[in-house]
Amino acid sequence: MPRHFIKQITPDKDKIRNHRHLKVFGELLHDPNLWHLNRRSAAGAFAVGLFMAFVPFPTQMLFAAAAAIFFRVNLPLSVALVWITNPVTIPPMFYFAYLVGTVFLGHPPADSPFELTMEGLATSFGEIWQPLLLGCLICSTVSSLAGYFIIHALWRWHIIQHLKKRRARATSNVV
Repeated sequence: MPRHFIKQITPDKDKIRNHRHLKVFGELLHDPNLWHLNRRSAAGAFAVGLFMAFVPFPTQMLFAAAAAIFFRVNLPLSVALVWITNPVTIPPMFYFAYLVGTVFLGHPPADSPFELTMEGLATSFGEIWQPLLLGCLICSTVSSLAGYFIIHALWRWHIIQHLKKRRARATSNVV
């Protein structure tokens, strides 16, 4: 069940291999271990994807692919999970990360209104970059570890349930 669900939500192997930004990896994308889906590769892919989702730079997919290749975890799942941050979720996620950073740095959050202009961005970035980056690091680490252990546990739980059902069928067929 987890394998079938995960295969449904991940992009196609050829689509990833032919993606214009991921072509820089060339032959590394042909490693079959990057395309296998098992408990280890899925949990690792969740860790990579969730970590990279909080990277506040526009090259998250590239970083996720590089990390998936380095750690030899499922590449499509790693890249797909980066899309947790999308135009709808980016503002609340990064604002939350900023607030986490202010708590850990002991700074009060900036109370000046943010203007979505180049001048407004340049003015406010000087005072928010440290809490934002620290908060992103903390949030990415926590979500990465949580994703890894939750997927590992859910996969194991599913296997145990499957084995219990198989044993129950076997004992009911014997009687």
